[in-house]
Amino acid sequence: MRTLLTIFLALLLAACSGGAPRDTVVVIPPGASIAKAGEILEKAGATSATGFRNRARLFGSDAPIKPGEYEVKKGMGAGDILRMMQEGRTVQRFVTVPEGMPSIMVWERLMAEPRLTGTVAVPAEGSVLPDTYAFTTGESRAAVVARMQAAMTRTFDALWAKRSPRTAAKDRNEAITLASIVEKETGVAAERRTVAGVYTNRLAIGMRLQADPTIIYPITKGKPLGRRILRSEIQAVNGYNTYAMAGLPMGPIANPGKASIAAVLDPEPNEYLYFVAKGDGGHVFARTLSEHNANVQKWYELRRDRGEM
Repeated sequence: MRTLLTIFLALLLAACSGGAPRDTVVVIPPGASIAKAGEILEKAGATSATGFRNRARLFGSDAPIKPGEYEVKKGMGAGDILRMMQEGRTVQRFVTVPEGMPSIMVWERLMAEPRLTGTVAVPAEGSVLPDTYAFTTGESRAAVVARMQAAMTRTFDALWAKRSPRTAAKDRNEAITLASIVEKETGVAAERRTVAGVYTNRLAIGMRLQADPTIIYPITKGKPLGRRILRSEIQAVNGYNTYAMAGLPMGPIANPGKASIAAVLDPEPNEYLYFVAKGDGGHVFARTLSEHNANVQKWYELRRDRGEM
């Protein structure tokens, strides 16, 4: 009799509760019961609350529903919706952190995402791995930052284990700091190891790195300066300005990507000490100051020919 009753009820539910009439998106909050989920679904026009509760009570598994954002497709029945929620097949949203983005801008991007919840402090500079991260509506910003930082730790640990004896970095802070400078100095993937080699050579002989981005960081926390660097800023003494001091800055000036970290942990074995931008995103490298000055003069002439000076 019980089997017949179950079959009868199944047929009755199937007849009374058709599939969702249209595509719709619902958000199930943490701790929501089956009954609460049914109310949310009914309000969205996806299925009846009563039908959803009865379907769960009679045929659903004991697994709880999981919070998150769900896309209910047209034609989905209460059973399909229930299984989707029990399995946690949520809608995936994405936030992207580009290589070289400073932490203040990562924080601004997360705080501007209306689907995330809660507040979070600005992450430590260099602690976030640039990448694209999935999240669900209603997830906390702190949870997303934690994933970004865990990804950086995993990536760095794997690269550090394979580091070359040529690297100038003695620990994680030094490696991430130098990688952040390399990241800011060149956007050409093929140049990263070359630029890392230049800075490794300078550090080896006690020569100042003289990296412009390290002047800008204390002023804007890594955001674009939007103007030319002032003479007073070049001469400013602080923990970051590599024109005013030898060695590495006190910490990273951005969040470097995997390729830049790999570059400083395995720098190109070259003899370059200088480089200058050539106007197309790339650089010209030189071993001596006289070679460098000649390269700079060529670049100035090119800029004058273009009417840029």
